[in-house]
Amino acid sequence: MSVSVSGPAADLAATAFPTGWCATDLGPLRPCAATYEVYPLEGLPPLEAAHLDTGFDWLGGAAGPRSEHTEHLAAVERELAEAGLALPEGFAAFYRSEHLSRAFDEVSVTACWSHLSAPLRSPAEDGARLVRFLRDQQDCVIWYLYLRPSGEAFVVFSHLELESAGWWAQGEPAEEVRAAVASSLMRCADTFEEFAYRFVVENELWMQAHSAGADSPLAPRLQAYADHYSSAGSPTA
Repeated sequence: MSVSVSGPAADLAATAFPTGWCATDLGPLRPCAATYEVYPLEGLPPLEAAHLDTGFDWLGGAAGPRSEHTEHLAAVERELAEAGLALPEGFAAFYRSEHLSRAFDEVSVTACWSHLSAPLRSPAEDGARLVRFLRDQQDCVIWYLYLRPSGEAFVVFSHLELESAGWWAQGEPAEEVRAAVASSLMRCADTFEEFAYRFVVENELWMQAHSAGADSPLAPRLQAYADHYSSAGSPTA
């Protein structure tokens, strides 16, 4: 799970983060030894393009009242613009919508909650920023939108609260400290839309698997996700 970090931050523009999906069990389909495990990305079900649109039609779309995050998002966008960066369209639409912005909180079976941060400087790459958007109730895992000057935006997670761990961002921190913080980051989704779909569907599937009606027919999107594990013949971990 480590990232090789050496030399000044300016030399770290091409950091290749380790990858994995941090989540809990899916009943008998995918076991979990603790609250969370990190599962290989290549073992996850493939997603249809229709589930990755920036309008989140599968969640009912972004229409309706603005969320409580709208003012904060505007401040984040201004600060990012000063750094030559921008929020992806889908991320901004999701958290501006009152309906969509509650989706993670309402479905999470491990009591995760949405908590947006200001842009945080990356400990791994010069010019990159992270925006925290979701955290476990006990901060066992925290998810961030990662923004690169190239325009690339993806989702990472860490066991560290980077906003509180400001000791690496102030002044000129020791390189070993910066490396330790950078090594906590793992890439879990290539887009925010991909993260959103997996997070919601997996939590819905967990609730079905652990409910009194566990043998009831699954909703189509849950059945498609479950079929991937069933057809594999054994749980992926």
